[in-house]
Parts: sequence; C-alpha cells; structure tokens
Amino acid sequence: MLIIDPQHPIVTITIDRPRSLNTLTHELILKLTETILDWGTRKDIRLIILTGSGDRAFVGGVDVRAMMDLDPEGAERFITDLHLCFLAIRQAKPIVMASINGYALGGGLEMVAACDLRIASETARFGMPEVRVGIPSVIEAALLPRLIGLGRAAEMVYSGGMIDAAEAERIGLIHKRVPQEALQEATLNWAEALLRNGPTAMILQKKLISQWMELTLSDSITAGIRAFRECFQTDEPHKGMKAFLEKRPPDYQKIDEFNKREE
Repeated sequence: MLIIDPQHPIVTITIDRPRSLNTLTHELILKLTETILDWGTRKDIRLIILTGSGDRAFVGGVDVRAMMDLDPEGAERFITDLHLCFLAIRQAKPIVMASINGYALGGGLEMVAACDLRIASETARFGMPEVRVGIPSVIEAALLPRLIGLGRAAEMVYSGGMIDAAEAERIGLIHKRVPQEALQEATLNWAEALLRNGPTAMILQKKLISQWMELTLSDSITAGIRAFRECFQTDEPHKGMKAFLEKRPPDYQKIDEFNKREE
C-alpha cells in the first residue's frame, strides 16, 4: 500500500493503490500515519515527498466502501484517525511536499492542504465531493479558507465540483504546475533547492508557519523572536552569513545539531 524510497536527506512516500485511484482505506490511513511519524522524526531526513502511484491520481479520496457501514461511533473513530494522519504531516519536522500526479479529491485534497508545499502536474484535478455522497467536508478541510479564502473554499465544499491545475495555481491552492512527464524531475529539483537552505532555519520556519495559523499577530511576532534567538544557539547563522559575504554556497552541517538540542 505504501512504497518508501529513502534517498537521504529526502524520502519519497508513494501511496500505492493505482487501480483504486490511490483511495484511502482505514488500514492505509493508520499505516501512513505510522510511516510519517517514523520518517518525520529521523535526524537524517530533511524533506518528505508524498505522491501517488500511476498517473491518474494522487489520492482520489477515501474509499467509499470503508465508510458505508459506519455507525456514529465508528464514523468518529474513522475521521479522527484520518485527522491524526494529516496532523502527523503538519507536525513532521521535515518539510513535506505534495507531488500531485492526478486527482486529489476529498481526503486527498485535505492531505494536499496539510503539506507544506504543493507541486502538481497539468493533468491534476482538485475537488471536495463529500456533499455529493451525503457527508460534509471536515477536519483539514478547515485549512482551505486559509489557503484560498473563505469564498472559494465555500464554493468547493458546497458544489462538490472539481477545478483543474491551472485554476488551483491561480487561486493559490498549489504553488507550481508542470507537464505530467516533468513532475518527478521538477519535484526533485525543487526539493534539492530547498535543501540548500539552513536546516535549523527550515525547522524553525515550519514551526512558525504552523504557529502563524493559530496565534494572534502579537503572539506570532513573539514566537518569531524566540525562534530567531533559538537559531543563534547554533552556528548556522554564522556559516550562512559568512558564505554570503564570501559569495560562495554555505556549508551547513546536517540537521543533527538542532535535533540533539531538542531531545
């Protein structure tokens, strides 16, 4: 159900149910959560790429057969487990990048929204079709108004319709779109560019982005001051600024130093 390809400091996690549009079963949700929690805390991993098998779907949503016979208590357990999967993505120390190779629908679009960065093929399609099968869009669908605005989010969850990659890029749902055949290379090129940045700074920046979503403006600024101070507990700023003044690429140490301080 999952294909893991570690190419340190990057790991690619591929959801592998192409015949079913990579839809999510309860078992797969639990396995993906476990996998994200594992790789998301490893000291030698700085970036996680999430994608789907084949060229038809990233994640085509939750397998409807997994939900048909749920009672209220079972429904709550199921959707809570799905939320915990997306929360693991949001709280992972490494940057998590969605490489969207086709349909991203319902839970698949929520997974996309939970990722830090999003790149898609020109053939990708996005939608929240839950209302069409009699359920509301919930949990990480709450991220959509923050990403694309309340009006556009409301239209998606009320209509259940789909938008294409061009529209998704225009409204800010994804950051980049590329031809289908170029997606894998473009994803890796973007990942490698990010890896040239300071590892401590990237960890702290991801934490700050998350805090900005939750805190007031004043508290967000206070959190930023703490993060700025914390970064100077390492020699990363010195290395980065020295390299800048000497007009050469910085030679950052691996992520170990920051992780050791957090243990």
